[in-house]
Amino acid sequence: MTASSPHEPDHGEPPVPRQQQFTPSASMSSTPDAVTPRNRSLDEQPEHEREPVNDEHSPLLPPADYDAFGARSGGRSDGHDDDSQTTKSLWYLTILTIGIGGLQIAWSVELSNGSPYLLSLGLSKSLMALVWIAGPLTGTLVQPYVGMLSDSCRLSWGKRKPFMLGGAAATIIGLLFLAWTKEIVSGVLSLFGADPESHGVKITIIVTAVIGVYLLDFAINTVQAALRAFIVDCGPAHQQEAANSMASRMTGIGNIIGYIAGYVSLTTPLWFLGNTQFKILCAIASISLGSTVILSASVIKERDPRLDGPPRKKQSIFLFFFTLFKSIKRLPPQIKRVCQVQFFGWVGFFPLLFYTSSYIGEIYVQPFLEKNPHMTPEEIDKLYEQATRMGSFALLINSIVSLLVNVFLPFFVAPTYDSHPVGDSSESGTKKSFLDHLRIPGFTLRRAWFGSLILFAIVMVCTVFVRSVNAATALIGVAGITWAITLWAPFAIISAEISRRDALARARRPRRDNRDAPPPLAPATGHTSPMEMTEAPKEEEVDQAGVIMGIHNMSVSAPQIIANIGSSLIFKIWQKPRGTPGDHSIAIVLALGGLFALVSAFFVLRIKDDVSVPPETLADEEHGDANQDDDDDDESPDGDFSGSTKPGYSAVPTGEADAPRLVRNPSFGGLEVASGSDR
Repeated sequence: MTASSPHEPDHGEPPVPRQQQFTPSASMSSTPDAVTPRNRSLDEQPEHEREPVNDEHSPLLPPADYDAFGARSGGRSDGHDDDSQTTKSLWYLTILTIGIGGLQIAWSVELSNGSPYLLSLGLSKSLMALVWIAGPLTGTLVQPYVGMLSDSCRLSWGKRKPFMLGGAAATIIGLLFLAWTKEIVSGVLSLFGADPESHGVKITIIVTAVIGVYLLDFAINTVQAALRAFIVDCGPAHQQEAANSMASRMTGIGNIIGYIAGYVSLTTPLWFLGNTQFKILCAIASISLGSTVILSASVIKERDPRLDGPPRKKQSIFLFFFTLFKSIKRLPPQIKRVCQVQFFGWVGFFPLLFYTSSYIGEIYVQPFLEKNPHMTPEEIDKLYEQATRMGSFALLINSIVSLLVNVFLPFFVAPTYDSHPVGDSSESGTKKSFLDHLRIPGFTLRRAWFGSLILFAIVMVCTVFVRSVNAATALIGVAGITWAITLWAPFAIISAEISRRDALARARRPRRDNRDAPPPLAPATGHTSPMEMTEAPKEEEVDQAGVIMGIHNMSVSAPQIIANIGSSLIFKIWQKPRGTPGDHSIAIVLALGGLFALVSAFFVLRIKDDVSVPPETLADEEHGDANQDDDDDDESPDGDFSGSTKPGYSAVPTGEADAPRLVRNPSFGGLEVASGSDR
């Protein structure tokens, strides 16, 4: 009886009979390596442990049978791995990220019109801070947990789509419920004989609306966590910068649509959507979010998560967060540095997002209050209403600048990752396009991010000295440059790092199995190197897109809570009563945020443009086994690990002379296949 490979070679050669193949001696089979699951024969392995790859009794496949990741064609992959790393079109990236734009419309509606709506219900300004802390608070808690749940999802139609669609449905319900809270609560209580104008009913309406805001933010963060992980999973490794750049453009478009819709009166043309501006805006946001998420989920095909094997055992929510905080220490160094940048940067971004309108408004009303310090309350309300419109105009300018930067800046930034597919070794000899000539040598995404944070710090400090509306509007517009790169750079770096490490992990599975096969005409040693035998459950534990994007969102949300508390303290010290000239408390908050941006810029310098780390060193660096910290003294500033004592990837012995291998190319995390003749 003969035994053949589980998959036939592509060239159609017949299977080699077992008796014609070299087999290890009995003495070799008694070694410890021989009793490992990998070295057991297929007949001895349980069926669930078998992998459709060559064992030591199978013929070797020619180099042509390896794909771009080092995996054999006809191996365990079903073809999704190959297709997932092919270069995608502009339309694909647009559909992939369009849900981010729909979500941003919902965000902009809540941020720009939520406060006036809650105030119209009777909520006091002193309690407003407790309401708007809902966003960062739910972001800190919800997104990591949703990321873990989606990582463990094994539905055939995708691991992210259930949370995208479910979160979008919950967000739509939350928006519509919040807009109609007064009518719903009054209607329900009136069934029990309550007077809709009574004090108790009004308090119930306010409490219900506040709870609705928290539930809405819970739903929005669910969608955001799923959408960001969806981009990581479905975008090729070499196009993560392009995908996240497109996502930032969608964010800018969503902001502009939301701000314009809030600036224009819609009650007359869109009366059929509601009798108030806020109801109409919530209806528009619901339609936008639902249509964009459904379009993205129906067109983009996720890789079947069942191919990843069974999920990890589910944890309780308390045990999950305990494990999550422990996992933060094991984050890949590159991602950890990005989170450090975000933590300090968002202390400065929070005042810009929430207090820009008030900052412009205070400057606008200043000369009027100095000229007529004895205005009536009605005149003050009318003046501040106009001031709010001026602040909304400044935010619109900021969004337009941000969108323009996101559209045009990528043409000039040298790609941090390769602009060709993983495994495409064609570097020289390829004719450059016109867009390739636009790129500025050395102007990488990291350096653009660093420069934008320095610019942001200068702009925020200048807000203390500016006294005209036009100059203040110009400063807020310039800050849109930093905001654009903030929406692009961190997600691009994190997504590409996750995708690169995921490609390495997938490639190492068939490589480890194929190394067990003896080379032709050479005796098998029966030994497996410690590196080959290393299992990677802990390494892959933190390399999950959902959890990592959730941890990243914690680094964004937690500083907003800190900034909210700090701003309240500053306002308590320097704020003057409404209608009193000389109130510069908001400018002080903005300037202090600029100082935190300088600290953030320092951490950007620690991010590397070229992480040319071999897989062994990458794993050792993550688990702390390399006797070096994140700032390895052997690393050169540009990411060159030539001084490291760790063996290079090319130094790893292979089991066959002509087999292709994954090598590091000079770009930031790219991979390519080198044939045996290239070594």
